[in-house]
Amino acid sequence: MRIIGVASAAAALALGAAGNALACTIQDFSAAASCDANGKGSITVTDKDISGKKAVVAVYLESNGADAKKVGEQKLTGKGATITFPEDWTSKAEYRVRITVKGILDQDLTPNLITPSLACKASATTPPASGTPKPSATATPSSSATPSSAPSSPGSTAPAATGDNSPSPAAGSSNLAETGASSSTPMIAGIAGGLVVIGGGAVFFGMRRRSASKSD
Repeated sequence: MRIIGVASAAAALALGAAGNALACTIQDFSAAASCDANGKGSITVTDKDISGKKAVVAVYLESNGADAKKVGEQKLTGKGATITFPEDWTSKAEYRVRITVKGILDQDLTPNLITPSLACKASATTPPASGTPKPSATATPSSSATPSSAPSSPGSTAPAATGDNSPSPAAGSSNLAETGASSSTPMIAGIAGGLVVIGGGAVFFGMRRRSASKSD
């Protein structure tokens, strides 16, 4: 009986040690703050528990030693599983990570998670355009592109205006008619000559009569 008791105790100790080896502990969990390729922040929690027990992970933003907001809550299974909480964290922000495994664990990761001193930045490369806009199928050419009138034929083109230095035919012909080219000019000259002769004769005879009267 004594031998059986000793064997039972040894078996219990072995089973207890094996159970402890497979038990989920707070050291199986870790948290980190990171940035993705697009410059978005996130908090990642990893469970390395080999037992595969389900855990509930809750993340809280801390401010002055109290919870400022709850970032989120997700379920996590061990064996290296990872969950991610999208969070645009700021530099040196503090987060509390609570791990709960039913009947085994209900504890915070210690110390609290402190984010890096440099916050996430957007990628320097500009994302490609979504696509080249296609012209509308109903678009019609603008009416202004059509010529407003057909080109005029060479014969319908108006003659260019005569320059200021070109002589005017009408002005030349009218001046010629008003000068000595008229047919009445000889007659007028003859009448004028006759009047001159008559006037000279009258003066001559008048002077002779005056001389004769003085001599008498």
